[in-house]
Amino acid sequence: MNSRFHRRLTLASSVTGAVAVALDGTVLTVAQPTLQRDLHATFAQVQWTSTGYLIAVASLLVFAGRLGDRYGHQQVFAVGILGFGATSAAIGFAPGIESVIGLRVAQGVFGALLQPATLGMLRAAYPADRLGMPIALRTSAIGLAAAAGPVVGGALVTALGWRAVFFLNVVPALVMGVLALAVRGPARSRAASGGLDVPGACLLAVALVSLVHTLVGIPEAGWTTASTLGLVVVMAAGAAFVRHERRTASPLVPYDVLGSATVGAALGILVAGSAAMLGSLFVGSYYLQEVLELDPLQTSLRALPGAVMMVLGAPVAAVLLRRQGARRTTLAGMTALTSGVLLLSRLDRASTAVSIGGGFLLLGAGFGTVMVTATAVLVRRASAESAGVAGGLQQTAMNVGPTLGVATATLLMALGTGVDMGPPLTALAAVSALGVMLAGRLPGPPGSSGRIRQESINKYGAGDGS
Repeated sequence: MNSRFHRRLTLASSVTGAVAVALDGTVLTVAQPTLQRDLHATFAQVQWTSTGYLIAVASLLVFAGRLGDRYGHQQVFAVGILGFGATSAAIGFAPGIESVIGLRVAQGVFGALLQPATLGMLRAAYPADRLGMPIALRTSAIGLAAAAGPVVGGALVTALGWRAVFFLNVVPALVMGVLALAVRGPARSRAASGGLDVPGACLLAVALVSLVHTLVGIPEAGWTTASTLGLVVVMAAGAAFVRHERRTASPLVPYDVLGSATVGAALGILVAGSAAMLGSLFVGSYYLQEVLELDPLQTSLRALPGAVMMVLGAPVAAVLLRRQGARRTTLAGMTALTSGVLLLSRLDRASTAVSIGGGFLLLGAGFGTVMVTATAVLVRRASAESAGVAGGLQQTAMNVGPTLGVATATLLMALGTGVDMGPPLTALAAVSALGVMLAGRLPGPPGSSGRIRQESINKYGAGDGS
């Protein structure tokens, strides 16, 4: 098959899969109040439609990436997106809230298969030095879906009811799934044919489930004994996982990924950036509606510059990544993101639409840049045989980060008096600043290591031949 056609199909599949997941999350948020009334559900039950999905996804992402490395990302993608579309349609016909929760957990399993494959396919189809723009286009599509989701979801819920939003992804999922099964891609390397490391997958799942469940519970119950015990389980399971991975013959996370300081820095940046971004959006939306008394549409318009900059800025970030390198580009992105959080932290009742929009604009520009650069570093750094695992780790960071950001903001808001932007956003700015420091560990400008090495050879000679 023509390699150019396969790359275009791969990019279309990657974008479609990423958009399906992003759109699903945003339209569900809009549909939840109507769903609760229609199914006579409690608030806790409705929350589990999100929590159950999140736990299923977070616990399986890395293992799903490993499946793609072993059996082929295109095949795993096909199973994931077809299953995602089928469960989405089934939710639309669900008779009660218990069925919705169960199907959302099942959808999370298929979402876990789908998400790492969208990056693994790109790594297999494109040379490592040309991944920036495909990842940027994928990031722009996610930003567009996140911005359009509330509008599309609101229109569908108003006109047709909550069930309609779950049919959005069915046709695109069916088309891309069938194409992925029908179109044969390039021959797959057999290097990743080792074991699947089920014990390692179980240990990682325990750590991630405990972490997500603990963070999700903090906004409702605050910091409790259960929260402390949850973090103890996270640390114990995490330590056991690292110990196991260093000793097993076929680790779930290969050493070129687990032992890489660059990969660790990229993951830390993604967690810090997504925590600051989503935590700030949560606090900002609450502040605009509860304190400034804006309606949801006015709130969305105030935050719109952030979504626009994320969509438009991602391709620019890919160009900067190629010319300036990951370190400088990520440093600029994290600085913009941190500045945006700090600007929003100073809002008060006298704040104008311009100052509010400026804060969100910096958020979107910074976060879009960080998404492109850190993801590109992560996927490039892993070998082609570990691309699925790298994609799984990236998606895990992008699930844990927002949960951490919202939990931090909610806890600090509960400790204060009323809705105050200052304390929670100052804390989130500190989290974002950690990402600024981690940016220094990413690769420098293209060719810089080669120039430094050549200068060293010129100055001191090249061994015996000098």
